Amino acid sequence: MSVEPSMRTAFCLLAVCGLAAAQEQQGPTFTGGVNVVVAPVTVTSGGQFVNGLEARNFKLLDNGKEQDIKLDVSFVPISLVLAVQCSSNAHVFLPAIRKIGPLIEGLVTGKDGEAALLAFDHRMRTLQDFTSDGRLISKALESLNPGSSSHAMIDAVFSGTRMLRNRPKGNRKVLLMVTETIDRGSEGRMREALLEAQIHNIQIYTVNINRLVTTLTDKGQPPRFDPYAPGQRARIPGQPMTPSTNQAAFGISGNSANFTPLLVELFRQTKSIFFDNPAEVFTKYTGGREYSFINQNTLERVIGEIGEELHRQYLLSYSPSNQNEGGWHEIQVVTVPSRHEVRTRPGYWMAARPDGR
Repeated sequence: MSVEPSMRTAFCLLAVCGLAAAQEQQGPTFTGGVNVVVAPVTVTSGGQFVNGLEARNFKLLDNGKEQDIKLDVSFVPISLVLAVQCSSNAHVFLPAIRKIGPLIEGLVTGKDGEAALLAFDHRMRTLQDFTSDGRLISKALESLNPGSSSHAMIDAVFSGTRMLRNRPKGNRKVLLMVTETIDRGSEGRMREALLEAQIHNIQIYTVNINRLVTTLTDKGQPPRFDPYAPGQRARIPGQPMTPSTNQAAFGISGNSANFTPLLVELFRQTKSIFFDNPAEVFTKYTGGREYSFINQNTLERVIGEIGEELHRQYLLSYSPSNQNEGGWHEIQVVTVPSRHEVRTRPGYWMAARPDGR
């Protein structure tokens, strides 16, 4: 019996609808995982970097199971996204940040690397796409200007990850953020942003802007318009009623002065252990580090330290032999013989693959 084209289309639609309904009843099905895990390893002894180690000098455990590792001994080019917070309260730090272009090229990306510049407040703006020309990065940095009062740090991690995940497969992928340690205004969730960075083997470093300084120097939003004309307010004996006397008597634009942000900030500085720190989470769980700066000199020193660490790290890669184990995978790395200090990413999240694929 032949079936008309219109009837075949109807059958197909019914089949699709039935499949969708079945999936909805069964609940969501998650697939995926990690094919190759990259563990950047920093090895020090007495505070000094240790060079010259080989693959046989490392032992890596994934959930307690030793893995067959590969050590990249040649220089691996770096793909770097520099994400800079450009909110209104960061304006005092922007002059120093505008000058770090030559350091990004010379100390971080190197001659074979590439960098891109992302500026963020509540918006995400790519001021310079990936380039190996340091002059273009320097020029883009000079265009940094303060924006709104929000800074969506978590959303910036999402944006930086999207920019990095399609870079050349053999490149190291690094997200360097110059930002406060808190988030104001992101739509994305920190957990999902961290998973994305881990899946694509992206290291996150943060150079933290001092929040107390930004609070004290924040220009804030323009004051509200005073709805009362100077002559409509209660007269102060012996004082003419002018806009300037209104401001002195009643606060900016005739409204009461607002000291709440400073008090809140001092409270946070004292009780910060009770607050989430996205910068700490992103750096710790991707194998990066947190730094901080307060002026031009410390910023240049920090960029130099990040560059040195990136070029002194050992890159251990492996395909997990226990991909049937879903959930959190803990990574442990030691040197053989074990006499050095070793730092690497603590682990990663992976969906289970029961069939071993």
